[in-house]
Amino acid sequence: MNSSAHTDSFARDNLPPRKQWPELVFERPELQYPPRLNCAVELLDRMVAAGHGERPAIWAPVDGRAVACTYRQLLTRANRIARALSEDLGLVPGNRVLLRGPNNPMMAACWLGIVKAGGIVVATMPLLRAKELTQISVKARCSLALCDARLLDELELARPNCPDLKRIIAFSSDGSAALEALIEGKPDTFDNVDTATDDVALIAFTSGTTGQPKGTMHFHRDVLAMCDAFPRSVLKPRASDIFCGTPPLAFTFGLGGMLCFPLRFGASTVLVERLLPDTLMQTIRDFKATICFTAPTFWRLMAPLAQKDGIGRLKKCVSAGEALPDATRQLWKQASGIEIIDGIGATEMIHIFISSPPDGVRRGAIGKVVPGYRARIVDENGKPLPPGTVGKLAVQGPTGCRYLDDPRQSQYVQDGWNLTGDAFSMDADGYFFYQARTDDMIISAGYNIAGPEVEEALLQHPAVAECGVVGVPDEERGQIAKAYVVLREGHAPNAALARDLQDFVKRSVAPYKYPRAIEFITALPRTETGKLQRFKLRQGNETK
Repeated sequence: MNSSAHTDSFARDNLPPRKQWPELVFERPELQYPPRLNCAVELLDRMVAAGHGERPAIWAPVDGRAVACTYRQLLTRANRIARALSEDLGLVPGNRVLLRGPNNPMMAACWLGIVKAGGIVVATMPLLRAKELTQISVKARCSLALCDARLLDELELARPNCPDLKRIIAFSSDGSAALEALIEGKPDTFDNVDTATDDVALIAFTSGTTGQPKGTMHFHRDVLAMCDAFPRSVLKPRASDIFCGTPPLAFTFGLGGMLCFPLRFGASTVLVERLLPDTLMQTIRDFKATICFTAPTFWRLMAPLAQKDGIGRLKKCVSAGEALPDATRQLWKQASGIEIIDGIGATEMIHIFISSPPDGVRRGAIGKVVPGYRARIVDENGKPLPPGTVGKLAVQGPTGCRYLDDPRQSQYVQDGWNLTGDAFSMDADGYFFYQARTDDMIISAGYNIAGPEVEEALLQHPAVAECGVVGVPDEERGQIAKAYVVLREGHAPNAALARDLQDFVKRSVAPYKYPRAIEFITALPRTETGKLQRFKLRQGNETK
């Protein structure tokens, strides 16, 4: 590894042992990077130097109007934030900064400013509750948080259980202690930290099947590699493109599609804090967006809206986060005339590694390997399987899994390959067909939901004796979380209690994780050793 610029060596010290890393592949010239690299500088400073300074970088709705932030304005804001971090807030290179906010220009500027100052971004979704924020902050040992003022409550609830979290600074506020006040009057320039290409730039958290968050560590070069792989080879954006979509910047899917991809290609992006299918369609039309990123659920629900009112200037549509049903693809195509670009990625891999451009789509398939990556289907022993055989998906490329101090590293990476936890088959032409998750993760409308985490929340309710949570098919959301609940003596199963349980879960974990279906049963299926047999719960639902 290269000489680190990090004074705080926590991230490098807690990388997995090198022998547990996946094999990294840098065969293509566009994926070869110099030893010293700061990805925020490449995405922002270099673009201003290349002549994009006065062009729009970010669009946002303000009082019903479309307001643009230029590349130069974004650079100025990021530089001032970087100065405040290093001059006023005590940030030293390598410190982790918990970043919490919706998709808006200030959230984007904070992300860039932290990275320019040599900090490590630990972004969290707006919907997360105190329990989840505590797990993330403690695991990453965040010493500082930048938080949208409207989202402070849950973070303040978490704070007493986060011993390393010394300061929380609000933004999107006119308070005297807010970040906006700190950066007012700061010079427009900043001496960017000369990070190594393999210094950690962000820690992205993903919940596994146990509900215990796993921190995936990504280097500065990984951020550029996600820009120089899928978008360059499949999406093929131009500087004239306007991006929009729903994934939060805290998801690597959103970080790429909503911020890094547009900046890398001199394009612009529309950041809207909260979108529903109808408001996303209106955003596409109002902002003249040409590229849209969202989950299959949205494409399905937007199809009749597109049929009715048109799609404006939209040209390219990207779907990821969960399996895209062919029926949804065809429904959208009939309504809009656009072939959806499907893709599969993983937080561990940072972004999409299998996809196909619109002219290369094959019915039922996600696509082929994105140039720069390798993929194959393997059996339980890691041996390659012939075409047409269902097995485990194994991937290699310029990015790969490096968990933050987590024994699950050896499960995800085996023999130099990343095992994504997905069951796939591949045909003789190299097209990959998704089958199912190989673990118990529930993917609903693009969100990952760990069944055991929902079970833990339900078990805190005084009426619940036992419960099991699994994913069941749903026409609109792909899957929903369904809870099978055994009640304590003295509690009667009824619709009112089911609603109470749902509300109870919403108050303790992110609301999107609540069980949308509840079935009361007298006993859970278990093995002789007492282990819950979730597969029997799923099978029971399939036979109904």
